[in-house]
Amino acid sequence: MHVMRRLKSMASGRHNSAASSLGSDSGSKRGKEDEEAGEEVTTKTSKAEGEGIALKQNASSSNLKADADKLPKEMQNMKIRDGYWRIVMYLMPSLLFSDFAVTYRKVKAKHVKGMELRQTISYMAERVVGTGSFGIVFQAKCMETSETVAIKKVLQDKRYKNRELQIMQMLEHPNVIQLKHYFFSTTEKDELYLNLVLEYVSETVYRMAKQYFRMNHQMPLIYVKLYSYQICRALAYIHGVVGVCHRDIKPQNLLVNPHTHQLKLCDFGSAKKLVLGEPNISYICSRYYRAPELIFGATEYTTAIDMWSVGCVVAELLLGQVFNKRMPSEAVEFTSKLLQYSPKLRYTALEACAHPFFDELRDTKTCLPDGRPLPPLFNFTSKELAGATQELIQHLIPEHAEK
Repeated sequence: MHVMRRLKSMASGRHNSAASSLGSDSGSKRGKEDEEAGEEVTTKTSKAEGEGIALKQNASSSNLKADADKLPKEMQNMKIRDGYWRIVMYLMPSLLFSDFAVTYRKVKAKHVKGMELRQTISYMAERVVGTGSFGIVFQAKCMETSETVAIKKVLQDKRYKNRELQIMQMLEHPNVIQLKHYFFSTTEKDELYLNLVLEYVSETVYRMAKQYFRMNHQMPLIYVKLYSYQICRALAYIHGVVGVCHRDIKPQNLLVNPHTHQLKLCDFGSAKKLVLGEPNISYICSRYYRAPELIFGATEYTTAIDMWSVGCVVAELLLGQVFNKRMPSEAVEFTSKLLQYSPKLRYTALEACAHPFFDELRDTKTCLPDGRPLPPLFNFTSKELAGATQELIQHLIPEHAEK
C-alpha cells in the first residue's frame, strides 16, 4: 500500500521527497542545484500534431474503465505534452505492480521527399526500480521492439533549464549510461515533469558488493579491478572530453551488467561543468564519499572531488581483504593515491587507469572467472587520449589492443 500511495502521488504530479539508497542523501540538495543553475528557460511551445494519437481499445475496455474509476480523479485520462511530441498516458489493470502500469506513447513525424512518415514508440512501465528526492525510476519495455529501458521521471522547474538533460545529450561512451529519448509531461495542475528514457542495466556495484558481504565472502579481486578501472575510464571521459564533474560517485550510481561485467556510470543529476573562478555549492556528493574540501565548505573545487569518491568506493570493495597479507601492495598503493588530502596530489582519472594495479587486465590471458572474455577496456578514442604523454599512452594500451 505504501508503494501504491507513492506511485499515485507521482502520477498526480506531487513531488516525492523520500530519500532512498538510489537518490541523494538530502532532499534539499536538488533544490540547491536548481538555484545554482541560474539560467532561465526559454520555453518554446507549439501545438501538437493535429491528428494526435488514437489509443486502441481492447475487449476489456469496460474493465479498464471500472478500475480507473477506483483511482484518484487527477490520474484519470491524464494528458502529457511537450510541444513537438504528443503523448498520452493511460492506466491498465492487473499488471506487474500495484494493479496498474503506465504506457507512454509518442509519434515522431519525419519528412522524406515531401512525404510525412510517422514512427510510433510506446513504453509500458513494468515496475519501480528506484525512488528518491530526484523523483522515480521505472523499468519499462518498448512495445515495438520489446527492448527494456529505464525511465527516470523528475519534477522540472519551469524557470530553469535541466542541466542533467543538457549534459546527457553530450555523452557517448561505453562506460556511461546512454540517453535514448526524452519527453516532458504535464499534469492537470500544470506541473512539468522531465522523462529521461535510458538504457536499462539490471545491477549496481552496491548490490553486487552487498551480495558478497551478506555471504561473508570477499568480492573476487578481478571484479574489484574491473569495476575500479571502468569507473576511472568513465571519469577520464567526462572530465577530459566533456569537461563535466559528476559530483555524486557512489556504488549506487555505478551500473553493472551481471553477465559481461561492463560498468556504466549513471545519475548526472548533480553533475556540472566547473568553470575556473565560478563558485559552486559545497553541499554536494553523498556523505560517505564526500571529499575533505567539500566537508570544509570549499566552493572553488575541481574534478579531483570525484577521484576522492572513487578512492572511497575502491576501499569499500576491498573491505575485508585490504589487510590480508596476500593482498597485492598495488591495491593499497592505488587506493592511497586517490585518498590524498590535497586535491592536487590525487591521481587524475587517466593516470589512475595506467596504474600497475590494473596490469592484470592488460594481460591477454586474463578472463572473467566463468571463462568469458573481459568487456572492452582499451578502445580509447583520440579525444580521450588528447593531452596524454606518449609514455602514459604506452601504459594505458597494451600491444595486443593497439590498432
